[in-house]
Amino acid sequence: MKLANNKILITGGASGIGLGLTERFIKENNTVIICGRRETALNEVADKFPSVITKVCDLSIEAERVDLYNWVVAYHSDLNILVNNAGIQNWMSISDSDFYQKATEEVATNILAPIHLTNLFANLPSLNTIINVTSGLAFVPLSKVPVYCATKAFMRSFTLTLRHMLKTKNVEVIEMIPPALNTDLGGKGIHDDHPAVSDFVEAIFQQLKEGKTELTFGTSEARAKANNEVITEYFNRMNP
Repeated sequence: MKLANNKILITGGASGIGLGLTERFIKENNTVIICGRRETALNEVADKFPSVITKVCDLSIEAERVDLYNWVVAYHSDLNILVNNAGIQNWMSISDSDFYQKATEEVATNILAPIHLTNLFANLPSLNTIINVTSGLAFVPLSKVPVYCATKAFMRSFTLTLRHMLKTKNVEVIEMIPPALNTDLGGKGIHDDHPAVSDFVEAIFQQLKEGKTELTFGTSEARAKANNEVITEYFNRMNP
């Protein structure tokens, strides 16, 4: 994909990886639209980056996903890149009383939302790139976040088939595979000891410049390339 002069929609673009991508894409001379549930968070980004276009949207709700697409068609029909980044992560156990409720929330946001948005935005004539943010946990799960890992494994599989399906439409499909980073994903403080988002974004953009379609960083690179034996070693190390 070309790195400049695009119009890009980044879901969950007000925090974490989404915010890091927003900042860098703006630096590369792109028009960036971000959406999210929290209007205050979106406004904070817009205050810092006045060129950012914001849209309040709860992606877990089907009607709001449709409204988002219709809004883009009406006001930003030249949008050419969709970044499916929004996601939630719940640390939980199968015996928790609210396990199923939290699981359905994760499935709605991490699976149903991106596949629905992909289905909708694939109809946009200007669309030429889709970026799906998966995770190193798609390859080696962490038992403390069981459903999150499963949703990312789903998105890994979906991305592979999507890349094949959209060849005839000349839509490039890119998978972004982060490891744990210093964000508030899963809760404040959980990931404080992990690499900075800025380091991840810098590595990702270098790989984009090289034309790669599977983008890794740190431990996610080894996991993405691992065979079954190595995956088992990682799993035992991560789940003592």
